[in-house]
Amino acid sequence: MAEQPGNKVTLAWMGDLLHRKLWRSLPYGLRRSALFQATALAAPRRSSSAVATMPLTIVGTFRAASGLGQSARLSYQALRAAGIAAGAIDLTAALRQPADLPALAAADGRSSGPGTLLVHVNGPLMPLACLALGRDVIRAKYVIGYWAWELPHMPAEWRLGLPFVHEIWVPSRFTASAIATIATKQPIRVVPHPVAVRRPPPTSTKEDRPFTVLTFCDACSSTVRKNTEGAIKAFREAFGSDPGTRLIVKAMHLDAAPQAAARIRELCAAQNIVLDESVVDATELDDLYAQAHVVLSLHRSEGFGLTLAEGMLRGVPVVATGWSGNADFTTKACGVPVPCRLVPAEDPQRTYHFPNMRWAEPDVSAAARALVALRADPDRRQRLGAAAAAFAMANWSIENYACCVREALADTIGVAKPSVVKQ
Repeated sequence: MAEQPGNKVTLAWMGDLLHRKLWRSLPYGLRRSALFQATALAAPRRSSSAVATMPLTIVGTFRAASGLGQSARLSYQALRAAGIAAGAIDLTAALRQPADLPALAAADGRSSGPGTLLVHVNGPLMPLACLALGRDVIRAKYVIGYWAWELPHMPAEWRLGLPFVHEIWVPSRFTASAIATIATKQPIRVVPHPVAVRRPPPTSTKEDRPFTVLTFCDACSSTVRKNTEGAIKAFREAFGSDPGTRLIVKAMHLDAAPQAAARIRELCAAQNIVLDESVVDATELDDLYAQAHVVLSLHRSEGFGLTLAEGMLRGVPVVATGWSGNADFTTKACGVPVPCRLVPAEDPQRTYHFPNMRWAEPDVSAAARALVALRADPDRRQRLGAAAAAFAMANWSIENYACCVREALADTIGVAKPSVVKQ
C-alpha cells in the first residue's frame, strides 16, 4: 500500500518527539559519546597512500569567534600573504558553531584528487568534519589536523580522530606533550599561530587615561578554565573602587553558562569595571588592546593563549598564570608569570571536568601585587611591552608560519624547501 501524506507527517512528528524527549533526556556525556562514535563509523577516512602536496586547503570554523576559529583565519591569511595559494572550506554551520562573524572572503578549496587539507578541528570532531567534507574531497588528500588541548593528558574520545589524520600540528609544546600520550603513529609538529599576520595600528599614549586592565572570557570554553572570577578578584584586591583604574572584562557567549554568567555580572557591578559582551570585529579588537595598559589572564589552563599573544604583539605587557601552553612565551623577559599550584581539574560546566587530571590554581594575591607594581612603574611597562612585541614579531610572523608549511610539504614529498615569499 502506498504511504499516505498523513503518515509522513505523523512519522516526522514522532521522530521530532523522540529527539526532543528521548535523545535530550540522555545524559550529556552519553549523547556526546554516541555522536562521536556514530560519526567515526560513518565518516570517510584518510587514504594511507596520500602524500602532502598542493593544492593546500585550510578547513575550519571561519565564522566562529573562538580560538580554533581564529586559528583557521590566521592560517589562511598568513599563507595568502606569503604568496601560497591556499583555499578555504568553512565548516561553521556543519559543526553547529555560532556564526559570530561575517563570512571570510576566501578562495573555495573544495576539489577532488590529491592535495593537502589543514583542518583546524579538534580530535573528537574530526570524523564529523570529514563527513561534512565528503568522500570526494577527502579521497587522495593528505590530512593534517591542527589540534589544541588545554590539559596535560588527552581524553579517550580524542582517539576517534586519529584514523582521520596523517599528522597533527599543535600551537605549543604543552599541547604536543599531551597529544603524544595517545598519538603514537602520527608525527606531531609544534606550529605556533601566525599572530603577527595583522600589523596593529600604532597606539596613542595611555598615560592620560585610567590605568586599564583587559581580560577575556569565552563561556563556551568554560568560565572556570578561563577563571574570570579570579581575574576580577585580583583587580579588586589591587585597586578596590579606585576611579583612576579600570578593568574591561571582554566576555562572549555568557548565555552558554547561566549560573557562571550571573556571578560574573554580579562581580562586574563595581563602578570601575566594564563588562563588554558584544562580538567585536578586528578594528574593535584593536581598540580594546589600545586602551589596555596590561592584559590579565589567570586561566587554569591554556593550549596556547591567543589573547595574550595578541596583546604582546601590540606591546601590551601580560600578567598571566605561568603554566600550560602560554609558558612557551609568558616569561619574566616580556611579562609577569603568576605563580600557581596544581589542583584537580573540576569544571561545573563539564567542558573540562577531568578530576583525574590537574590544572593551575593561580595565586590571586600575587597577580594583584603585580598589577599594583606595573601601575606604579610606567618605565617597566614600556620595557616589558617592547620586549613582548619584539618576541611576537620574531616568533609568530607570516614568514615563520609559511616556512613551517613549506617544510611540512617538502619533508613529505622529498623536495627542496622553497624560499619564503615575504609580505
